[in-house]
Amino acid sequence: MKNLLTDIAGVRVGHADDAKLASGATAIIFDQPAVAAIDIRGGGPGTREDALLDLASTQERVDAIALSGGSAFGIEAGGGVQAWLAEQGRGLNIRGAVIPLVPGAIMFDLLNGGGKAWGRFAPYRDLGYAAALAASHDFALGSVGAGLGATTATFKGGLGSASAVLANGIKVAAIIVVNAVGSATVGDGPWFWAAPFEENGEFGARGLPPAFTPDMLAMRIKGGPAATAGENTTIGLVVTDATLTKAQAKRLAMIAHTGFARAIYPVHAPTDGDVLFAAATCAKPIEPLVGLTELGTVAANVVARAIARGVYSATALPFPGALPAWKDRFDQKRNGGHGVTLTG
Repeated sequence: MKNLLTDIAGVRVGHADDAKLASGATAIIFDQPAVAAIDIRGGGPGTREDALLDLASTQERVDAIALSGGSAFGIEAGGGVQAWLAEQGRGLNIRGAVIPLVPGAIMFDLLNGGGKAWGRFAPYRDLGYAAALAASHDFALGSVGAGLGATTATFKGGLGSASAVLANGIKVAAIIVVNAVGSATVGDGPWFWAAPFEENGEFGARGLPPAFTPDMLAMRIKGGPAATAGENTTIGLVVTDATLTKAQAKRLAMIAHTGFARAIYPVHAPTDGDVLFAAATCAKPIEPLVGLTELGTVAANVVARAIARGVYSATALPFPGALPAWKDRFDQKRNGGHGVTLTG
């Protein structure tokens, strides 16, 4: 177990990004089509092929998921992933016509200091293709791929991942791009809201503060009262090797979305576009009531951990006025032993 989404057999992840653009894309490739569903909670989502994942729609399986920066421009990243899959002969075969199915979601990173004057066509289709081409079982966390330009209310955001194994041997894992209007830390840090679910010091082992003050519980959001619906979003995917129907995958996404609330404060705001996909590779049977409930419970914990890891692993953008990374303030090794140390 690498504590990554690719702990699920048959799943690969690739990143492509542009430092000058301060944006990028991430492709999640399924070696075999996976049952998939979607749960949307934020007030300003941006999605691709979300209608395909509706329970009333006929098709149950997809070939990949595309995550991207770039706001609505970034939806084209899914087309790049689709192009790569088509070159591999992958997709839904309808009397010889092969159509790769690639739902996706985007987040807003157009005001993070990067150069977005790309001319007539945005670069996200090419970034999506490059991300699919780079897909492997090992991938980086933090300011990479779709998480390169991500921010939160207090610290630089990023891309995180985490995984877990249930007692029955079923695995579940998540990959999340954290660009929330709210904060992943209690107050101004160093504590993460997801601290109760941390495993093996994966995001600093700071625990929770000894007490919560009114200031810690005060709302911290990007842009304050002037925040707009297009500027924020946390997007991601939870994958299991359990055998699920499309309806059960939808329920998994709904339960796992609880992890957003465990790790971000506030969350699901009118100014967020929070989206969570769920996918099942269908390798292991699962009991449909208690078993699915347990899977969702653990999935929510994994999502919370992935969110904290995304912020913990991030690095600041090299632009004037850019948000600091968590490690810039609290990692003593990075700061020559002079990082900020708080009790708790």
